[in-house]
Amino acid sequence: MTIAIRQLQKHFVGEVSGLDLRKPLTPDQAREIEAAIDKYAVLVFHDQDITDEQQMAFALNFGQREDARGGNITKADEYRLTSGLNDVSNLGKDGKPLPKDSRANLFNLGNCLWHSDSSFRPIPAKFSLLSARVVNPKGGNTEFADMRAAYDALDDETKAEIEDLVCEHSLMYSRGSLGFTEYTDEEKEMFKPVLQRLVRTHPVHRRKSLYLSSHAGKIVGMSVPEGRLLLRDLTEHATQPEFVYVHKWKLHDLVMWDNRQTMHRVRRYDQSQPRDMRRATVAGTEPTVQQQAAE
Repeated sequence: MTIAIRQLQKHFVGEVSGLDLRKPLTPDQAREIEAAIDKYAVLVFHDQDITDEQQMAFALNFGQREDARGGNITKADEYRLTSGLNDVSNLGKDGKPLPKDSRANLFNLGNCLWHSDSSFRPIPAKFSLLSARVVNPKGGNTEFADMRAAYDALDDETKAEIEDLVCEHSLMYSRGSLGFTEYTDEEKEMFKPVLQRLVRTHPVHRRKSLYLSSHAGKIVGMSVPEGRLLLRDLTEHATQPEFVYVHKWKLHDLVMWDNRQTMHRVRRYDQSQPRDMRRATVAGTEPTVQQQAAE
């Protein structure tokens, strides 16, 4: 069966059929999928009842696995998953929903804000691949925004204004905006701000994208209020319905997206019910800007 792709939104998102992700990809199939993610920025695969190992094997067709360390407050001995996947569920090590007032749960609520995965790292993530193992009965849609189309829709004056701007990104900015402000000294060091360009150029098709995220809390050379106001205005622009696709999860869906060209957020859901979502993250290959000035 050959791979077929149907576009789901005006600007982006491809629904892929003709692949069984339990089986290894051929080199030609891997090239076809990577060309598709370059074009559509988000790919949707239905009915993929895969194991953690199969999900990781699929992801590794497109680059190295990103080291998950430094991306959460959960300690290694508290991890539920040991397969190398990122646990973006609401479950504790015992497999039960985390208490609503637990520190881990409150920290994870930051995923409900618009963001790009790992923009808080000096070398941010390339691709994310999220598998739905248990779907929450209420809420929990994931929304994606096409940052290429959002950039294209800016006026020329704004494009010129933001072309060379650099932002500071940190998990402390995104979580702090929700009132999560208490960190250990170790966490403060781990979440130290890094620098990222506000406008990125895709390495393959050379389209420019806004590179926004709730992790961005400061623009270099601007006062904090002025910079945050500009970031808020750009985020409001980029997340208009015109540029957004809403994914309503079904059991065993796998969604793959390019963090260099999109933002996403999960919507609120019933925290008392289990939601088991597992993400493979493909590491980026280079920083968007040199990091020395962030020190």
